[in-house]
Amino acid sequence: MAVKSRPKSDAPDASDRVSRIREGVTAAILEHRLLPGTKLGEDEIGEIYGASRTLVRTALQQLAHEGIVNIEKNRGAFVARPTPADAREVFEARRLIEPTIVDHAVDAVSPAWIGRLQRHLAEEREAELRGDARASVRLSGNFHRLVAEMSGHSIYLGFLKELIARSSLIILLYRRHDTPACGTDHHAGIVSAIRKCDREAARAQMLSHLNEIEAELFLKDPAADELRLADVLGV
Repeated sequence: MAVKSRPKSDAPDASDRVSRIREGVTAAILEHRLLPGTKLGEDEIGEIYGASRTLVRTALQQLAHEGIVNIEKNRGAFVARPTPADAREVFEARRLIEPTIVDHAVDAVSPAWIGRLQRHLAEEREAELRGDARASVRLSGNFHRLVAEMSGHSIYLGFLKELIARSSLIILLYRRHDTPACGTDHHAGIVSAIRKCDREAARAQMLSHLNEIEAELFLKDPAADELRLADVLGV
């Protein structure tokens, strides 16, 4: 008697559902719709995506491996809360790889790619003009990812996707409220240097941009302020 084989579509479908969960959670983090510390209930996520707890757990474990989610024993999964030290490490890593990414982007420059970058800049400006903060945050991260895609370096692109997601959490926690997350003028300067194939200027623009983003963060552990406040009130 012949044994019926399992449908081949099962595995691809499972993989697709895991990817959808990962992408959905990451997008919500990038747009600051999911705040640091938010609990990510397996059952609730499973209902949203029509996925089993096993698939949800797989997606959350992958996000935890990327540092975007924390999984705590007997408590579940939570959106990560990066520390000031984590923030400094993330921006140090970005300063190491993104200048090299723009080097490769300069090598890959073409009218088609410049057109894509210019259209993206127009989207950023439109979001800024209409005061759409969520879209601005998402588009800011997408700009850096687009430059990495242009570079054609898949390894750097993979690293950068993770760093962008971590950066979004960091910006949400530590950005001074009177400063933009990622200036469109800076992005325009980077595109201009790439278009002119000015490798040195492109690297300098990217480094300056990343330095300015980090400088606008208040990288201080909030717990330190709470302790001092307790001391003052106690006196």
